[in-house]
Amino acid sequence: MLISQVIGPRRSEVVSAPDPVPSPSQVVIDVLACGVCTSDRTPWREHGTPEKPVRLGHETVGRISEVGDPNGRWRVGDVVTGLGGDGFATKVALDADSILRVPAGFAPEHVIGEPLADLEEALSRSGIRPGDRVAVVGLGFMGLGLIQLAAARLPGLLVAVDPNPAARARALALGAHEAHHPDELPEEFVSAAGRRDQRMDVVVEAAGVTSALTTASALVRPYGTVCVVGYHHTGDAPMDMELWYKGATIVNGFSPQRPRTIRAMADGLAMIADGRFSYLPLITHTFALEDIDQAYELMESRPADFVKGVVVFPSGT
Repeated sequence: MLISQVIGPRRSEVVSAPDPVPSPSQVVIDVLACGVCTSDRTPWREHGTPEKPVRLGHETVGRISEVGDPNGRWRVGDVVTGLGGDGFATKVALDADSILRVPAGFAPEHVIGEPLADLEEALSRSGIRPGDRVAVVGLGFMGLGLIQLAAARLPGLLVAVDPNPAARARALALGAHEAHHPDELPEEFVSAAGRRDQRMDVVVEAAGVTSALTTASALVRPYGTVCVVGYHHTGDAPMDMELWYKGATIVNGFSPQRPRTIRAMADGLAMIADGRFSYLPLITHTFALEDIDQAYELMESRPADFVKGVVVFPSGT
């Protein structure tokens, strides 16, 4: 098989490697697509040497080519998505209890399960009810996905917040009722002015930066909920003590438990199947395996036409 590995800061190479052999609890898939995730930017930028390369990629879709347990529920030829690593390769072994069949009739890059599962799991714990006032702060790939998922919950008002005008336009096209720059939010959204509090019942933070947490804190009403989905892995993230005085509930949008994530993935794939969620407006760029560095570089520069990149393999086209 072929696999891409990081051999130095911002430098990858594609090498030949032995095909994986599944254990009785695994299957091997021929990878059809693998998403390029922001959580892998740090190892791509900073890690890896020729002697100790780093292998990335965990948002996989593929066709089963070998099963470890021939008496199990999986069959050669099933197209699946799931949880696992080393996905920037032509083949990868995945745990049989961490995969699901994908809906038929979609391109492989439009049925990636892992990021959708993360978003659906986070929102399922945020308590959005029909008619609620909801804001999503940060409109990258994850934030725009959250806009779609929040819209499906029939909020009374869905507000999108981001400094990027192109991202705000996308959010409106995906179901947001209003879109604002974080420095230009309506006064009634961030203060209790007037007879009726116009702040948000639920605020979902998806930017992964402290300034977005500050904006989320200002937007939420007393006894409302802030759900933190953004990837805050660069040290401590300070909490605005105004949240304490508001009596706000803070929800950690991350789930460390695979069974919960797989359940959320099943819900997300069902939403793709019936048209409530689509990757089509979110996957803006595709790459060959040998061009993985270009995918990360584009993620870093974030031009106006970029939302998410996916490595697509010839057998998946």
